Amino acid sequence: MRQDTIPTAPGALPLLGHLIPLLRGPLAFMRSLPGHGDLVRIQLGPLSVVMACDPAAIRQVLRDDHTFDKGGFFYERAAEVGGQGLVTCPHSMHRTQRRMCQPAFRTTRLPDHTTAMTTQADTASSGWHDGQTIDVPEEMMALAVRNLAATMFSDELRPETLQHMTHDVDAIVAGFFGRLIMPGAVSRLPLPATRRYEQALTRLRTTLAAVITDRRAHPGDQDDLLSQLLTQGPHAPYHPATALTDKEITDQFITFFIAGAETVASTLSWALDLLTRHPDTLRGLRTEIDTVLAGRPVTYDDFPRLPLTGRVITETLRLYPAGWIYTRTATTDTTLAGTPIPAGTTLAYSPYLLHHNPAVHPDPERFDPDRWLPERAEATSRDHYIPFGGGPRKCIGEQFALTEATATLATIVQNWHLHRVSHGPVRTRRATPVHPRDLRLRLNSRTPMPQTSPTTHGA
Repeated sequence: MRQDTIPTAPGALPLLGHLIPLLRGPLAFMRSLPGHGDLVRIQLGPLSVVMACDPAAIRQVLRDDHTFDKGGFFYERAAEVGGQGLVTCPHSMHRTQRRMCQPAFRTTRLPDHTTAMTTQADTASSGWHDGQTIDVPEEMMALAVRNLAATMFSDELRPETLQHMTHDVDAIVAGFFGRLIMPGAVSRLPLPATRRYEQALTRLRTTLAAVITDRRAHPGDQDDLLSQLLTQGPHAPYHPATALTDKEITDQFITFFIAGAETVASTLSWALDLLTRHPDTLRGLRTEIDTVLAGRPVTYDDFPRLPLTGRVITETLRLYPAGWIYTRTATTDTTLAGTPIPAGTTLAYSPYLLHHNPAVHPDPERFDPDRWLPERAEATSRDHYIPFGGGPRKCIGEQFALTEATATLATIVQNWHLHRVSHGPVRTRRATPVHPRDLRLRLNSRTPMPQTSPTTHGA
């Protein structure tokens, strides 16, 4: 099969390509592609992209990051935000950057992070009141930003600074979608959406730069990601040439802040939505949490005894992985799914598409946390579940994000009854992460009820 015989998805318009269906419903468009082949061509204006729909092809792209390097329209746009940070840098720079950042993400730090995250969740929910209706995505984004600030900076930022950071991260996430799929010339027009995006990015960079400058002037004894990056210099074995500049450090923090905040905020928002739609699972989860915690705050050591909580997070990330499309660039002539791929080809893959493939996830539209029970989960290849990517470029913050989501979900369910305000379907927001739109829940406070015997739900 020659590359020029790769089928093109139907519906492409002259000049625009598939921009209209992508703008109207990107997830529905993604779901339509596998019916046309293992590899399908889509057009974003003049740009031709080869979408890998076959699970084996996606595995090959993720595992061989030398042949399929970070590149293409997604990472070109992402580099406008985070420069050459860990997420966006090419293969040639990745090992050095990963080694620099890895100490800050060691699992030995997770117990302390859990305590900080639980404190943040308690603080946030203490501002809620009985009977209040909350905008769930807005509250979860604010909480995710506070968690990142507390754990990555070890500093207490002023409330107004955190509020501005939350607003700016949300504006960048919203604006990135348009810049991602629209031709470059359009994204450079001085439109209101473009100005909002650029102003938010400038403000966030300024805020983070001020934090870095202050830490350089007053280093203290913090042992966090910022301190880790500030100590990179001539004597560091993994970065022997020069110290990192403040811009390079800011690039890393922009990357971690936006990627970390959007992933956790999206996951928690969808988890709360799914639980209110499945009251049996919510009751089982509440029983598990009350049994294990008996009214006290959750700790990292509790996680192994909260298996249903973990499965809810896992299943939420299957149904709604934060990213619905990523790109790579072929660095050399190669073959994918039996098809010749010339060097320079832009390829794309979709965690959302893979997670909704009935061949690898039976009944994929069904919310079923028990599909992740050990006896059932062993039938699912790890290559078929990629909310954090896979291969050498798998997200460095995976365990951090899972810890944050688990601790926060347990804290909210422990202390609040959740009620739907609207029973209609929740629409997705047009953004790069799969965020819910207009999701509101009514809260009623509850007192945890310690159980006398362990939960058997799903066991």
